[in-house]
Amino acid sequence: MLNDVYSEAKSRMKGAVQALEEDLSAIRTGRANPALIEKLSVEYYGMPTPLIQLANIGVPEPRSLLIRPFDASSLKTIEKAILASDLGLTPNNDGKAIRLNLPPLTEDRRRDLVKLVKNRVEEARIAIRNVRRDSIKDLREFENEKMISEDDLKTGEEELQKITDSYVEEINKIGERKEVEVMEV
Repeated sequence: MLNDVYSEAKSRMKGAVQALEEDLSAIRTGRANPALIEKLSVEYYGMPTPLIQLANIGVPEPRSLLIRPFDASSLKTIEKAILASDLGLTPNNDGKAIRLNLPPLTEDRRRDLVKLVKNRVEEARIAIRNVRRDSIKDLREFENEKMISEDDLKTGEEELQKITDSYVEEINKIGERKEVEVMEV
């Protein structure tokens, strides 16, 4: 009974960590990273489609991305989607592919990105704590229904706190790594 609660809590917390990593991979650093534009929504035959499904995305140089669409007719719509996004990048279309040159980040922009990273890390911490709260609520319901004893409830709460602490620590490390990456010139 307790092990089921622990394993469910761990899997949900792991999901929060993975969501944070995906979120942070889309935050721009000094280097070009395909994750920056992979999920960019492009209108393709009337349907919003992630860019990764429409094109190959390469990194020919440290500060540029190369987008080669599978279908040449989608080149213009991809270009429009990039211009409409909040990336602040100007696409260069050569008729076969789109190049995105990433300008160097200014100090102010780096600080703004660090604030964004901190906000995302805090959201992940909140998600982890919400999982802990839900799991403790489940344990208390089990105790009220006499499925577990009061001692089991206490042991379960302590174990859930240990699990929560380990995942919060992991999230903090991921956030610190990303902050260092963003501030790196």
